[in-house]
Amino acid sequence: MAEQDASREPRHVPVLPREVFELLGPQPGGCYVDCTAGLGGHASQAAGLVGPDGTVVLCDLDAGMLARAEARVRDAAVGCRVLAVQGSFARLPERLAELGLAADCLLADLGFASPHVDDPDRGFSFRRDGPLDMRLDPTSGPSAADLIATASEAELAEILWTFGEERNARRIARKVVASREAAPIVTTRGLAALVRSCTRGGSIDAATRTFQALRIAVNDELGSLSSLLASIGDAARLPSGSTWVAPGARIAMISFHSLEDRLVKRAFADLASNGLAERLTRKPATASDAEAAANRRARSAKLRAVRLSTTRS
Repeated sequence: MAEQDASREPRHVPVLPREVFELLGPQPGGCYVDCTAGLGGHASQAAGLVGPDGTVVLCDLDAGMLARAEARVRDAAVGCRVLAVQGSFARLPERLAELGLAADCLLADLGFASPHVDDPDRGFSFRRDGPLDMRLDPTSGPSAADLIATASEAELAEILWTFGEERNARRIARKVVASREAAPIVTTRGLAALVRSCTRGGSIDAATRTFQALRIAVNDELGSLSSLLASIGDAARLPSGSTWVAPGARIAMISFHSLEDRLVKRAFADLASNGLAERLTRKPATASDAEAAANRRARSAKLRAVRLSTTRS
C-alpha cells in the first residue's frame, strides 16, 4: 500500500466522534483500547483525554495502517503511553492480559478505512481495477482470488447469501465456477462484470453485496467480532482484577451493516439482561444530518455502547 503524504493525513475524519467520547468518557490516567486503529482518528482524540498518565492501546490487522495510527497518536498527545498490537482484535484480550493492562474504555469501529478502498492494489473496491485481494493483512491467509478459485459452487453461494445477503447468490456462484474453468478470476473489474451479468440494476451497484461477502469471508470479520464479544462476556463474569477489562469499563462498537449490528445488539442485550452491564444506548446512535452530508462513511454507521458492572462475583 502506498503511503500518503503526511500533510494529507489529518483529512481522515473519524465517524461519530462526539457520540463516541460522550459515551466512553475517557478519563485522565485511564487505559483506552482501540480495537481497529485505522488511521488513528478516534485514538488521537482519546490520547488527549487520558493525558500523559494514560495509556492508549492500538490494534489493527494492517501493519502499515497501524504504524501510521501510532505516529498520529504520539503526535496528538506527547507523553501518553502508546502501545501498538498488530493482528486480529479477536486475540487482543489475551495480549492485554499478557501486558498486565485492563481497559477502562474500548472502541471497535468495524468499518474499513478509506485508504483500503482508495488503493486499487488492495482489491476492496470494484470502482477501479486491481488484483482481487481484499485481505486487511496482505501478508497472511488466502486472498479473495484464492477463495474464488477454490471454493465449491455450494460454498460460494453460502458465502454470498450469508455474508452479503445476495438474493442471486446461487446464480452468481454457478457463473463463477463456469467462468473460472475457462480462465482464473483475478481482478476486481473481472469479478464485478461477472456479477453484474447475473443481476438486474438497482439503487446500488450489483457487485456491492458480492464484494462485501467476500471481504467478510476473507478476513473472518464476523468470526473475529463474535470472539471479541464472547471475551467481553467472559470478562464481565470474572472477579475484579483478574481480567483484561476493568470493572465499570465502557465498551462501544460502531457497525456498518446489519450482520455486525445484530451480533453487537444481541451480545450487549445479553450482558444487560444478566446484570453484567448497563446499556448506554437503547437505540443505536447515528450520524447527524450534517455529519452524514460531510462524511459518506458515517451514513450507515450505528453506535452501541454498554458499561460493565463495577462489581463482579
